[in-house]
Amino acid sequence: MNLRDIQRILKAEVLCGEQWLSREVKTGFGCDLMSEMLAFAGSHTLLITSLTNEHVIHTAEIMDAVGVVYVSGKQPAKEIIEKANHNNIPLLSTPFLMFECCGLLFTSGLKGCKRGNP
Repeated sequence: MNLRDIQRILKAEVLCGEQWLSREVKTGFGCDLMSEMLAFAGSHTLLITSLTNEHVIHTAEIMDAVGVVYVSGKQPAKEIIEKANHNNIPLLSTPFLMFECCGLLFTSGLKGCKRGNP
């Protein structure tokens, strides 16, 4: 599955990184705790969150995430979008709530991260 598939499944708007939507997504991780993302998610993971602060971008950079999906139609500030774009981190925004977003991706075949084995 790639980010273009994710965009279609989630009816998501691309906030930045249209040119990177062919990236492969191996796992998904839905959470609003950055410490848990760092502890349990690895590279090629799609971060799914309702947080729109700059810490999400820092976390995505550190863990080499494939991209970020904001749920509930949320969108970060323009300067955060610019920072993500500068750091090659695609950002998407979906109208779905976290629970439904994760369910749609799971039933479409995207695997979640496993405790102790990101």
